[in-house]
Amino acid sequence: MSPSLATRVSLILLALATLSIGLPAAFAPERFYEEYPFFASWVRLLPPYNEHLVSDVGGLYLGFAAIFGWAAWRPAPALVLPLCWGFLLSQGIHFLFHVDHLEGFSTADATAQTIGLGLLVLLPLVPIWQHRRDG
Repeated sequence: MSPSLATRVSLILLALATLSIGLPAAFAPERFYEEYPFFASWVRLLPPYNEHLVSDVGGLYLGFAAIFGWAAWRPAPALVLPLCWGFLLSQGIHFLFHVDHLEGFSTADATAQTIGLGLLVLLPLVPIWQHRRDG
């Protein structure tokens, strides 16, 4: 059965999201720490800075970006499902950490961060649900 448009769009959005995190974290870790996302400086609210950790996380997100891009191009269930389940697990843990560490954030920033991270939890559910429905 042909992959749905919703599956492909979700995978492309996940590839772009992980790329937008991975590139600056991997190649400009201090700037990522000081300014991400888009000069809102949310990451620096959770000190301390660790160049090794930030660049490693960047590499991890770039790895996910590559696999999401591949899965969008060739969305075989044997690739899409474990990828989406694995990302859902990592982002679920990430989301729970951030929801529990909102001190220092303005209400607007806490809300925006929670919504953004929530989308990264919800987006992989689209291909998972689509496969369940189509499979």
